[in-house]
Amino acid sequence: MNVSPISSDRRAELLALTVDLRPELHRYCARLMGSVIDGEDVVQDTFARALVALGEMENVPPLRPWLFKIAHNRALDLLRSRTVRKTEPIEAASDVADEATPHPMEILMRQEAVETAVSRFAELPLPQRSVIILKDVLDESLKDIAELLDMTVDAVKAHLARGRARLRDLNAQTATLSAARPASAATARYVALFNTQNWDGLRALLADDVKLHQSTYPVRVGSADVGMFFTIYAKFEDVRLQPAWVEGREVIAVFEDSAGAAPSYFLWLEWRDGRISFIRDYRYARYIVDGAELVLAPHGEAAGAGG
Repeated sequence: MNVSPISSDRRAELLALTVDLRPELHRYCARLMGSVIDGEDVVQDTFARALVALGEMENVPPLRPWLFKIAHNRALDLLRSRTVRKTEPIEAASDVADEATPHPMEILMRQEAVETAVSRFAELPLPQRSVIILKDVLDESLKDIAELLDMTVDAVKAHLARGRARLRDLNAQTATLSAARPASAATARYVALFNTQNWDGLRALLADDVKLHQSTYPVRVGSADVGMFFTIYAKFEDVRLQPAWVEGREVIAVFEDSAGAAPSYFLWLEWRDGRISFIRDYRYARYIVDGAELVLAPHGEAAGAGG
């Protein structure tokens, strides 16, 4: 089979979209997956697959809807492998306000969807979830949603009406906020070493085969290469860290302003035999923190620490 090489113009166009479209694509994928972290994994996988596919296609479709289609299908593949898909019969389409002149109630429902916690979308059946996100969060047209999801416009309207009602019921329930939990001893140590700029101490924590992942940048492998990570951070004087929790996962919040009340982004570590085996740094994917239900750990406490 003869495969045409990806044109430099198409590659440049895709790379430009990487910057402009990633936050929007993440808003969709995070809510579809019910996780800001899993959503970012889908986004990264989407662009990686798109770059490969472009080199194998003679006629490339418009990139934006094509990328959303790739992301949608990839997210659904992952969701299907995780759990049995919920299904519901399509009922007759309920009335949905004219898109050109939305009713005030329509505007309120869209606002409610935007403000709903990412994790709550996972409680909706997949068709409702997809339609709600595309319409109320991303403001896509009913026609475009129907094309993306391979539905009729009437089916989109039905899922939208039922999804909005379900989401309203979910949001009416008392939200259970995650309680602040102490940091693990390992994470507390990492944070303490970083905040005192003990770079040699941090490098000593790295496993020989440690990996560092930063968005679309090539993965760094090995303690020598990953150790350069701290050399870069040493140039930023006001950066401080604090242990935190996102979606039940222990992470590290990164504050770039010493007086800032909210973190700029976060990172998370994986440990093996007391050493760091993997670092995922979201410095170049800051949009991920916008939808994150992040809870800071109490200062000066570590799980299992003695008195």
